[in-house]
Amino acid sequence: MEREFMEYDVVVVGGGPAGLSAAIRFKQLSDAQGKDYSICVLEKGSEIGAHILSGAVIDPIALNELIPNWKDLDAPLNVEVSDNQHWVLSETSKTSLPHVLIPPLLSNKGNYIVSLGNVSRWLGQQAENMGVEIFPGFAASEVLYNDDGSVKGIATGDMGVAEDGGQKDTYMQGMELHAKYTFFAEGVRGSLSKEVIEKFSLREGKEVQTYGIGIKELWEIKPEHHTLGKVIHTQGWPLDNDTVGGGFCYHLDNNQVAIGFVVGLDYANPYLSPFDEMQRYKTHPAFKYMFEGAKRISYGARAINEGGLQSVPKLSFPGGALIGCSAGFVNVPRIKGSHNAMKTGMLAAEQAFKSLEEGGSNDLIGYEQAFKDSWVYKDLKRVRNAKPAIHKFGALWGTIYAGFDMWMNNIGLGFLLPWTFGHDADHTCLKTAEECEEIIYPKPDGNITFDKLSSVFLSNTNHTEDQPCHLTLKDDKIPLEVNYNIYAGPEVRYCPAGVYEFLKEDGSEGLKLQINAQNCVHCKTCDIKDPSQNINWTVPEGGGGPNYPNM
Repeated sequence: MEREFMEYDVVVVGGGPAGLSAAIRFKQLSDAQGKDYSICVLEKGSEIGAHILSGAVIDPIALNELIPNWKDLDAPLNVEVSDNQHWVLSETSKTSLPHVLIPPLLSNKGNYIVSLGNVSRWLGQQAENMGVEIFPGFAASEVLYNDDGSVKGIATGDMGVAEDGGQKDTYMQGMELHAKYTFFAEGVRGSLSKEVIEKFSLREGKEVQTYGIGIKELWEIKPEHHTLGKVIHTQGWPLDNDTVGGGFCYHLDNNQVAIGFVVGLDYANPYLSPFDEMQRYKTHPAFKYMFEGAKRISYGARAINEGGLQSVPKLSFPGGALIGCSAGFVNVPRIKGSHNAMKTGMLAAEQAFKSLEEGGSNDLIGYEQAFKDSWVYKDLKRVRNAKPAIHKFGALWGTIYAGFDMWMNNIGLGFLLPWTFGHDADHTCLKTAEECEEIIYPKPDGNITFDKLSSVFLSNTNHTEDQPCHLTLKDDKIPLEVNYNIYAGPEVRYCPAGVYEFLKEDGSEGLKLQINAQNCVHCKTCDIKDPSQNINWTVPEGGGGPNYPNM
């Protein structure tokens, strides 16, 4: 059957900070010039903000440019950072680094502790008020191409498809959205972004992207344990010297704290479990007291781009552009990327508007130069060697080098350090089980530490039953022959949602890989870390996945 289609000037795939900022900026320019250009935003989550998860301490620099009067419009940036600390942890103690040693570019002065999901919801309201069409609950599942190979738009996935491929009573065919320009703002490791990056060789001459996995919990704690606006970042325990990562604790309003842990996915030991490292993290004496009489409210996990400037691909291609975390603009040492995501969305929107006005090329080549001329490029260039230095030299010496490098850039002597370190793909860093020591994690106590399934319950994750599995295997034999036999089944541990299990096959002594796709929180870690790159994450039926409140 031929699908119905709608035509727009710009289609944005993804209703996060980048996609919504692009839509708002495009509409601002159109309205200012009295033009009736059309734009829409597709969001695979059940609502705007449903799939958004971040720490988050946000730098308002991009928001100041996009909506200067955001305070008057009740933007949910209510908690300004009041105290900024950086701790180095051992198993039983902490050492607070003096502020004088911390490069000023890592300062959080003037920044805000927020729920990035709520910020996205607010941005969505501003966009809709301007006339932007927003379609939540519709997952873009296919890239469409013109005869000349340029991107024509996208198609949404069919709804009501059974697991066996048949049509249920609720079947509804997907729709095509055609556009002069399609912006991919899917976030980290987007399935369609992966496709266009490969098709147009956008990584040619660039480093591979590398990632971390961030695991976050939201707690309501006793007032006496709460300090409004306090920001804590940590490194060290529970990770060893060869594993990149660290934790955070942010004190929001309403006696809530966001506590989380990030593990670089370039780790080597297949027995490592990022989820269990996060649970151990909370038992440190510096944090444990906070959870006395406290209540855990929410849980979530998400992959994070950590490659930096050298891993940003070419940003434009015939018919569209990559914006936000689809390209990877996270400043890893600052643990911030939202401001850069928003700004790149704005830059792409400006180039699309200019091209429409001039009737120019369908390749937004001006976007690439606009990025290089922007403060986003400067933001990333100053810290480009920080993450790879820690991977290269280990936690101790890598941190010392990263601090020196950032200080040199801060005082204007960065030209004396002109080199740029490279990356190894995360999935190539895993060692075999024989080469590593098994890590035995303590059982959860149900008060401070928890298991995966009770945690996933708090993420409000839901997928329509009887639908095709959105986690596909290129080769069904690899999970046992390679992953289990050589790497001790790392997918059981790197997944923070209990999606993967090795179970005894009925009527035999053999094992099989069970994929519990209904548990998936859309973190994309399996797509990234699988040692054989055998797992492919695709979008499930629209509206499925987590529904994060205040995350």
